Amino acid sequence: MGPATAAAAPSERRGRSRTLERVQELQDAPLAPLTTFRLGGPATRLLTATTDAEVVDAVREADAAGTPLLIIGGGSNLVIGDKGFAGTALRIATKGFELDGTKLELAAGETWTDAVERTVEAGLAGVECLAGIPGSAGATPIQNVGAYGQEVSSTITEVIAYDRTTGETVTIPNAECAFSYRHSRFKAEPDRYVVLRVRFELEDAGGLSAPLKYPETARSLGVEAGERVSAALARETVLKLRGGKGMVLDPEDHDTWSAGSFFTNPILTDAEFAAFHARVVERLGTDAKAPAFPAGEGLTKTSAAWLIDKAGFTKGYGTGPARISTKHTLALTNRGEATTEDLLALAREVVAGVRDVFGVTLVNEPVTVGVSL
Repeated sequence: MGPATAAAAPSERRGRSRTLERVQELQDAPLAPLTTFRLGGPATRLLTATTDAEVVDAVREADAAGTPLLIIGGGSNLVIGDKGFAGTALRIATKGFELDGTKLELAAGETWTDAVERTVEAGLAGVECLAGIPGSAGATPIQNVGAYGQEVSSTITEVIAYDRTTGETVTIPNAECAFSYRHSRFKAEPDRYVVLRVRFELEDAGGLSAPLKYPETARSLGVEAGERVSAALARETVLKLRGGKGMVLDPEDHDTWSAGSFFTNPILTDAEFAAFHARVVERLGTDAKAPAFPAGEGLTKTSAAWLIDKAGFTKGYGTGPARISTKHTLALTNRGEATTEDLLALAREVVAGVRDVFGVTLVNEPVTVGVSL
């Protein structure tokens, strides 16, 4: 989960500020170590900013010079090409965790999973089921991060961002963020906004979690959906569930050398779902039922993991250095010696296979830099 945007910027020139001169700067800098895939070539230049002012100054300098800019947060949602990035990569390493009652403000560079742990320790509910998601806080509103029945759009109140179009820092309320499934205003306009801070409104439920919405979580806890449990217990349970699927970072486990879920769950119109269902029956028999969840009027969401598995791409699929995780079919992984092209070849094979079998085209969730499927 790392915010990423790459774009050539306006040609108007401004002088380099004193703030920027204090930013850590490297030339021909490897980017692979900054991603959870551990893939990708170098950037012409890498800056590391530790304050909001440094972030804004670095962005303004790149825009003034017309230099392509790549924003890197936690690097958990990035697929960088083997040739790297010809421009300035800006790593956002800002820190800031401010809790006032139930109001939380996080700097974009804060490690998300650590922030979740601290909110639970404070006895607050609202993000406990988002534990273990790798990446930075600044990435969470970009793709409306969600898991196990929670999405950040339920608790985010405001996003503070630098607007590259106007050259101003703006505060965007939740209602104007255009949140939807794994999407937002920030993802829709990837070259415009650089997230600086995110504000949340959590719930004081006396140490209890928010009502559990995800059936697997409820079953694991031995309760019914809609019930509350200890927020700490909910967090621990989610971490165990994620860990069993290789979705909690572990440098010793190549199943976690990934971007988590590589594909989003397809959302189909009624006509598309009917055609898809016909394919399912044709391939798997009349008793077969594909996962189906309401996704708005005339829309149904199905499971990308189910599609991948039923199309023949089972856990551990592949013989090369990039393979499907041995723990979860949605994760494509680097087994240690892969290149980005190895990863993309596997992704293309999966997309083509699912489309051929079920007539559904999977869409990648990670942001690609210098490459595409």
